[in-house]
Amino acid sequence: MRTSLKSRLEVTLIYSVLAVVALCIFYPLAWAVGLSFNSGTSLYSSSMIPEHPSLEHYKWLFTSPESDYLIWYKNTLIVSGATSLLSVIVTSVIAYVFSRFDFVGRKTSLYTFLLLQMFPVMMAMVALYIFLNLIGLLNTLFGLILIYVGGQIPFNVWLVKGYLDTVPRELDDAAKMDGAGPLKTFTAILLPLITPILAIVALTNFMLPIFDFILPSIILQDSSKYTLAIGLYHFVNEKYANNFTVFTAGAILIALPVALIYLGLQRYFISGLTAGGTKG
Repeated sequence: MRTSLKSRLEVTLIYSVLAVVALCIFYPLAWAVGLSFNSGTSLYSSSMIPEHPSLEHYKWLFTSPESDYLIWYKNTLIVSGATSLLSVIVTSVIAYVFSRFDFVGRKTSLYTFLLLQMFPVMMAMVALYIFLNLIGLLNTLFGLILIYVGGQIPFNVWLVKGYLDTVPRELDDAAKMDGAGPLKTFTAILLPLITPILAIVALTNFMLPIFDFILPSIILQDSSKYTLAIGLYHFVNEKYANNFTVFTAGAILIALPVALIYLGLQRYFISGLTAGGTKG
């Protein structure tokens, strides 16, 4: 009897915690969606459930000659897509080298990567600004991509290397006996097995430029090169200081590419994590 009562109390507590977490997550989201469909521009006169829902704010973002939203959206997708792709390629190759090869300075380099993760990015902002200015990439999307990819290498390498270390080395030996070189072993044997962790790297590095504000605000100076985060900030802070409904509509649309990428990679998150190394 006591065991049954204890189990019910535990289940009730778990569901209560989940309910509070769900409320904290979905309540602001519901307000943001509802606000984007409200007429007018005032934040205080809007409601979570609009009395007269309207698509005028979404229409304004894409059709108004005063709106640069499409340009910012395109810039964001370019930066996010390139950062994600390059991060996966660079990270997987570096992690493979650290996981499967012994060379002078290997351990020192790994500890250096670990040490670099302890310092906040804010400490390097001035140095990054000067560096991009010296090589002529300041105020360019390529310069922003370069900083994103390079800045995430330490964390991504440790993440992917740890996953690679769990893959049995017997697979490498078998491939070597069949005449496969290091590159062939990596691309044909190991790469399919580490797809789940690479999917996580791809998703996190795709999301970073979308939601980051500080780095683009320092590197990008022309409004035609803004990403969505900095573009929407200037949109609501300078040009249309009280137009929060349009701002919210623009912010809601930011989540669409992230959701699509997540749905596209979801099968790797679920099925790939259960794939054993000896399956290959």
